[in-house]
Amino acid sequence: MFGIIRPCRHRLSERLRTEWMAHLCGLCLALRDEHGQLARTATNYDGLLISALVDAQSDTGPARRTAGPCALRGMRGASVAVGDGARLAASVSLVLASAKVSDHVVDGDGMLGRRAVGPVAQRVAAGWADRAAEAGGRLGLDTAALASSIGAQPAIERDLTVGDSVLAATAPTEHATAAAFAHTAVLAGRPENADALAEAGRLFGRIAHLLDAVEDLAADAATGTWNPLPAAGTDLAEARRLCDDAVLGVRLTLDQVPLSHHGLVHALLVHELERAVTRTFGHAGSAGGFDGQAGAARTGSESRHVSGPSAAAKDRPGPVQDGQGGGLWLPKFRVPPHRRNPALGCCVGLYMCCSCQFCCRDPYPGPCDGKPKGSCDCDCCDSSCCDC
Repeated sequence: MFGIIRPCRHRLSERLRTEWMAHLCGLCLALRDEHGQLARTATNYDGLLISALVDAQSDTGPARRTAGPCALRGMRGASVAVGDGARLAASVSLVLASAKVSDHVVDGDGMLGRRAVGPVAQRVAAGWADRAAEAGGRLGLDTAALASSIGAQPAIERDLTVGDSVLAATAPTEHATAAAFAHTAVLAGRPENADALAEAGRLFGRIAHLLDAVEDLAADAATGTWNPLPAAGTDLAEARRLCDDAVLGVRLTLDQVPLSHHGLVHALLVHELERAVTRTFGHAGSAGGFDGQAGAARTGSESRHVSGPSAAAKDRPGPVQDGQGGGLWLPKFRVPPHRRNPALGCCVGLYMCCSCQFCCRDPYPGPCDGKPKGSCDCDCCDSSCCDC
């Protein structure tokens, strides 16, 4: 499942965690009911923001129904979101998933880029786009405008050169997310919120696009795949500045939007969005980072000689450092994270379990993906630091 807003369950209060799961499951079931079982693969963490925004602006309270057992919930039932918010989230998610699949096919990325798979994937993507347009039309959403914005991406990528603003590459995503966020105000009967939510959506789209580029930077450099950061000559420091500015912009914009139920939206679009930026750039670290002047990606060995975090960075939750750990705490953290195959990962996981790392080491590196796990600030968004 993809998306940049991935809250740790310890950071949300029980009430907010229940609401978050209701929107996530509601999105998944709306995709199934409206577009078929295969469409459930388009379920994503960011899509549920649409459903949450509709609920947050509603004066009548959230619409819920009880869903049956699901394997992903441990075969337990649950209260899930229903109504126009969930259906809008499903339509937007399907449009974006359709564009993402088509983009992978055109670029020849991964399995979708293979000759035997590509044509089938294109037909599936086209079908998703058609069904999303039909469902969006019933909700008053012009999905053609969303698809048109995203469809302009290839032309922008071809024209982008070193020295251009990387924001030219993020513009289509910004326009699409702005339209989706703004339409939540229409569905909730609060059209006066549309302009502010459009601005919040535009900034959210910018962050999502930049974080995706940062996450893919090392892999794209290794395979020669196009990436907006080196294409525009933008280094990690500038990308981080753009993301931090956008996070602040989202926070300030949401302060201007009167919401009836603002807890979950505030937790996700203020606190978790900031953590997503910190997490992504922490994993990128100084390793594999693109140097805008040199126009090349550094290797992991070079990054080990980079100086420590700045004083400003120490004030916010910082990333783990390369080689962090000691004594029995093995394996140590690697920057970028060191991936292992499943067999070796099981062996490492068994050692970590026997040495009590899963319960006593915080954070600890994932046995297979090497990414930090378990580190969170459990006192945030439990009504102790703010009114969310």
